[in-house]
Amino acid sequence: MAAFSFSRIGRSMRGILLPTAAVIGFSCLLTYFFVLYQPTVGPGIAQRLGWQAWDAVATVDYFDKEPSTPIVIGDPDEAQPIPGNDDETDWWEITSNQPWDTTDDIESYPLDVWAPLLPHDTGLSEIAITRCMMPPSLVGDLCAPTTTVEQDAIKGNWVRVDRDLNKQAGLWTLNVYYRRTRRLDIPLVTDLRLLPANKVPEPLTDSWVKVELSIRDGIMRAEPMYLWYLPGKTMSEMNAEEKANLITEVDVLFGEDRPWYGFEKLEPPVTPEKEGQLESVYVTYRRGVQSVPRAHPLHFSRDGKFKILQVADLHFSVSRGVCRETDLDPCINSDNLTNTLLGHVLDEEKPDFVVFSGDQLNGQGTSWDPKSVLAKFAVAATDRKIPWAAIFGNHDEENGDVKQEQLRMMKTLPYSMVQRGPKDIHGVGNYVLNVKSADASMTSLLTLYFLDSGSYSSGYLDWLGYFFPTEYDWIHEDQINWFLKESSKIQPIERPFTPDTGKDFGSIWTRQADQITPTTRKLAKPNAIMFFHIPLEESYGAADRDVRTGQLLDIGLHDLEESGAAKKSDGMFDKGLKKALESGHVTSGGIPEVKVVANGHCHITEDCKRVKDIWLCFGGGGSYSGYGRVGFDRRFRIYEISDYGETIRTYKRTEKDEILNSYILAGPGAPLFNPRS
Repeated sequence: MAAFSFSRIGRSMRGILLPTAAVIGFSCLLTYFFVLYQPTVGPGIAQRLGWQAWDAVATVDYFDKEPSTPIVIGDPDEAQPIPGNDDETDWWEITSNQPWDTTDDIESYPLDVWAPLLPHDTGLSEIAITRCMMPPSLVGDLCAPTTTVEQDAIKGNWVRVDRDLNKQAGLWTLNVYYRRTRRLDIPLVTDLRLLPANKVPEPLTDSWVKVELSIRDGIMRAEPMYLWYLPGKTMSEMNAEEKANLITEVDVLFGEDRPWYGFEKLEPPVTPEKEGQLESVYVTYRRGVQSVPRAHPLHFSRDGKFKILQVADLHFSVSRGVCRETDLDPCINSDNLTNTLLGHVLDEEKPDFVVFSGDQLNGQGTSWDPKSVLAKFAVAATDRKIPWAAIFGNHDEENGDVKQEQLRMMKTLPYSMVQRGPKDIHGVGNYVLNVKSADASMTSLLTLYFLDSGSYSSGYLDWLGYFFPTEYDWIHEDQINWFLKESSKIQPIERPFTPDTGKDFGSIWTRQADQITPTTRKLAKPNAIMFFHIPLEESYGAADRDVRTGQLLDIGLHDLEESGAAKKSDGMFDKGLKKALESGHVTSGGIPEVKVVANGHCHITEDCKRVKDIWLCFGGGGSYSGYGRVGFDRRFRIYEISDYGETIRTYKRTEKDEILNSYILAGPGAPLFNPRS
């Protein structure tokens, strides 16, 4: 009887569950086809005929252009090196490196795509906030504000600010939307306010508009806060000053640090900071077109000097940072302390160029919004108008945006000289920069190679889906071949270099030329320095000996931590560095073109070791946010190049302003190269 009852119950349950499962499955299928499924984009969709112009909206990637030659500002004829030019204008003053061509027509920038890195001058006509139960990455603009064809034609299409205000907490995603228009007869937004529910903007006579949904919607136990915007005059009614104060872009910042260049914070924070729990969230906005200052092409001084400061392993986070292994007391807000220290070092050293040698981002779950971190990592250099470049480390891509997107953002920061490099080889950011003479010949006197040494080559996923790396990546064969190809393009010069003594620079060149130590002249490529993050296995190999004194050529500390090199290799040292010679002449002695390899990665390893005539140097950790060792001062490595590129000296400056291990690596006074058999 019991068996009969259980059988009847089983049949009843099956009769209920099977139809229910069928309904749910069919509903999921319909949701996929009609909501989630995005058809293949065809030529017509790719063209996207503009809804406020007869021209097709441009689909150009404005930040994926690499300047093959310096972009001339003004009359191109004026930028040519003309010996005897009487106006005595330095050649680098009339050239500049731009992330986008100055001939780009701002009117061609897309209006219906959120692109905060572009210098839009087009105003906003309407703003809204929407909630969505599913992230836009899955459903796109399913939750966009309602609209009509007529409204789109007049005010512009709705554009989603692709930054979730509820990224850290909240019951659903929350996004700002806006419309952008080029029409001359539509009132444009001139101001923004964030106010509690019981307040209104002043003066009341202005036509403020309140966004319907609270900007804190979905945050538990949070008082409602509302976004107000002020539609002002139409474009045709505005004067130049009013146009320059238009709200032209909206973004979101996570954390208490400064917003992206050209943007301002809208106070108060959408989400206040809760130390150790939540980072603050701010709406940020830009007024008008904020031109990003660009770096001049790299060049030596007139007396033949050029100084590089290497900044290794900042390990910055969305928060203001947590201090690690330091005797500095008190030590709070380590990212800010590090930027203060770096600013002091820059003021003392006054370098011509700064290289961030990887791990600008901490990864490890704390740099989950890379854009907010990238907004602050280079400010010490950009505030001082110092050109800078960067390479990636193993932690930079652990959280958030991939390297391609990070590099796109870095290229649009002030004084950036970062380049994407080729897309058909391993890594992002394999590129070359040349440092030229200050005279009218613009001769390349120093070559700087930048390579991406990768992140991790292997690892495993835990039961929660988190990746745990087990081995570091390495420089791959296609990168080695790329380096050899780039090296082959470098033109030999007569060394030591003697500057042009044309009258355009007066008698200074005669005086400086007299200071060069007489030596045998040769035809060879200029000296080169190479930067990549993860060291080679050879950095831990046997050091050369000075043939004059017999002393080991290993200067600095190297036994405070284990090897940080990758376990695998494609032979960058032997197949790349040793093959690229400064001269192919049989009497050249096989001297390598690259005299120094500069690495980061190992924070308490800071030695320079010469192996088979190539110096392999570590930067040493300079950040309170990266791991260290109590008693081991934070430090930065400096490369001082003089004699028009012939001499390379290095030393380190510590947080206590001590100068350590000053040593000549190449040029007069450096250890002799190993004799060739």
